[in-house]
Parts: sequence; C-alpha cells; structure tokens
Amino acid sequence: MAGKVFFSVSMSLDGFSAPESMEGILATPEQREQDPRLERWMAQWMELQAWIFPQRFFRENLNLGEGGEEGRDNDIVRETFERTGASVMGKRMFDLGEQAWPEEAPFHTPVFVVTHQQRDPWVRPGGTTFHFVNDGIHSALGQARDVAGDRDVRIAGGSETILEHLNAGLVNEFSIALSPVLFGAGTRLFDGVDASRVALEPVRSEPSSRVTHLTYAVHSR
Repeated sequence: MAGKVFFSVSMSLDGFSAPESMEGILATPEQREQDPRLERWMAQWMELQAWIFPQRFFRENLNLGEGGEEGRDNDIVRETFERTGASVMGKRMFDLGEQAWPEEAPFHTPVFVVTHQQRDPWVRPGGTTFHFVNDGIHSALGQARDVAGDRDVRIAGGSETILEHLNAGLVNEFSIALSPVLFGAGTRLFDGVDASRVALEPVRSEPSSRVTHLTYAVHSR
C-alpha cells in the first residue's frame, strides 16, 4: 500500500514560513559577510525554528552531540523522520541546504530535487542521495513514491514547491508547527493557494511548551 504525500513546516503566527526572500543575499561569501540583511534573516529563521533545535532526536540526527529535550516535540520530530521514505524539494531549497547541511545530510533517504539543472546524482554519507529531476513535480513525486514503498513522501520545501504540489491535488496531509513569533513580512506559505480546489479536515491540534502542532488532511473540493 502506497504511503501518503505530506509536508511539515514551521510557521509564524502571522502566516510566514520564512523571513523575507534571500534572493541576492547568498550570492557570494564576500557579499554575505557585508550584507546586514543576512544577519537579520538568520536571526528570524533561528527564532522560527527555535522549538526544534533542543530536541534530542534532531540533535542526534545532525550529530550535534548527546543530550537534548524529550517529550511531545521530540516525538513529533522523530515520527516525521521515521515515516518519510523519500523527499521532494525545489532547487532553491537545495541551493540553500547545499551550503548549510553537514557532510552527512540529515535526510538519510533519497531526495528528488525539481530543477532545470542537468546534474548527476549526488551521493552523501549516511544514506542520502540527491536526484535531480528535470521534467516537473509529477515525475519527481512518482520517482519518490517508487523508492518510498509503503512509507510516506515528504514535500520538504520550499514554499513554492509545497504550494505547487498542493494546488495540483498531490498532497494528502500537512502539519504546521505554529511558532509564537511575528515576522511582519516574508514568505507566506499559502500565498497563491487555489482555495476553490482545496478543502481541509482537522486531524490533530497539540500544544507544547514551545509551539502548537496543527495537522490537517487535504481533500479536493
């Protein structure tokens, strides 16, 4: 039996899944050092994701050392990882991650990158292989389903890639970790959603001491 297609993201209380666009900020190392926007962007991003960094499973997965918090937040991080048999992401997310991920990238499964770039698979230690797909999201998702088997496929991001899958009716479920922060501006997760085609069914609402986890099933209208 095929698994679900899902995404899980952190979101600010005013609806942003990322600070303002990094377009032009990450051009070269020299420009990054001189651009004050990068420091602000990183501070906002760290605040949005602050709930996940202390979690024991997250720390272990990224080889950040022993220790860390245990509890429902930690369980959700672990469950998200364990249910995922493959991931799909956009080229922009890959470009950012290629600079930031450790050598042992934190996926440990195949990852299919939707891009126009021609590139051979990039094999990383620990079981992650990035495959570069040049013929659209349906092809990338189909390949991810094939290798995921009965596990789920996660649409890892970024927001444009998530929205493209959502509007195409390809998402079965999603979870949001609603963080107690306000951005005022940035990347809105649901900007451009085709609300005439997407209906949501609440599945779970779980508050923790750090965030509120919201899970919805997705149905076609």
